[in-house]
Amino acid sequence: MAKVTKDMIIADVLNMDRGTVPIFLNAGMHCLGCPSSSGESIEDACQIHGIDADQLIADLNKFLESK
Repeated sequence: MAKVTKDMIIADVLNMDRGTVPIFLNAGMHCLGCPSSSGESIEDACQIHGIDADQLIADLNKFLESK
C-alpha cells in the first residue's frame, strides 16, 4: 500500500481506506466532507487547522501499515 505524504489530497487518502476517517477526526479535522477536502493537501489543511502535519502523517501511515 502507498504511503501517505503531506502533499496528498485529503480525499485521496480517504479513498485509499475509509478507516482513516477517525484519524483525521481525532486530529481535529472535522470537515472531511467539505469541498476543500477534495482539493486541499494534507499539509495545507493542517496549517489552516493548526494541526501538526508530521504527526498526522505518521498516524495515518501507522494505521495503513497495520492492515
